[in-house]
Amino acid sequence: MIRIVREAPAEAGAREALLDLALGKRRRKKSSERLRENRLPADGLSFSAKLGNGRLVGTLRLWHISAGANRPALLLGPLAVHPAYQKRGIGSALMFEAIASAKARGDRAVILVGDEPYYRRFGFSNALTSGLHMPGPFERHRLLALELVPGALADAHGLITAAGEIAPQAPQKSTGIAGKSLTSRIRRAS
Repeated sequence: MIRIVREAPAEAGAREALLDLALGKRRRKKSSERLRENRLPADGLSFSAKLGNGRLVGTLRLWHISAGANRPALLLGPLAVHPAYQKRGIGSALMFEAIASAKARGDRAVILVGDEPYYRRFGFSNALTSGLHMPGPFERHRLLALELVPGALADAHGLITAAGEIAPQAPQKSTGIAGKSLTSRIRRAS
């Protein structure tokens, strides 16, 4: 049995490994990743699919963005399911949970980059994104949107930009010598 639950912070390593396995390391080079970089996902909108034994087999997150000037929306992605568990409805269950949760919170629209034949069943299309652009290369026909509130993306145009909370940065490792760089210490020693 598969359970869809809120993502736990302790799952970060397993989540990254699952994303690498399901999507490959090239996922980090996509324009969507630029919108997620150094940001926290929208609070309460990160989901995990787990087996009865607690094993992570699917993941999906939503992120705050602006779909053009002053047009708040969410970016969905990445959606990933472990290859051994694909075609069992796990991705669909994650999608339905994410969309229902976003709508219940009062979010107005969701945007993603993906295959329209797959995402059409959830109400996504490229009809609302013709005036929007990603920060980097993207395939126009794959930029899809779903309005959770009718008219939320009417006449939306411009660059899609990151919004929401900035992720805390990991502290830099100290060299043990305050105010001196390792390079300057090496130069003086030689």
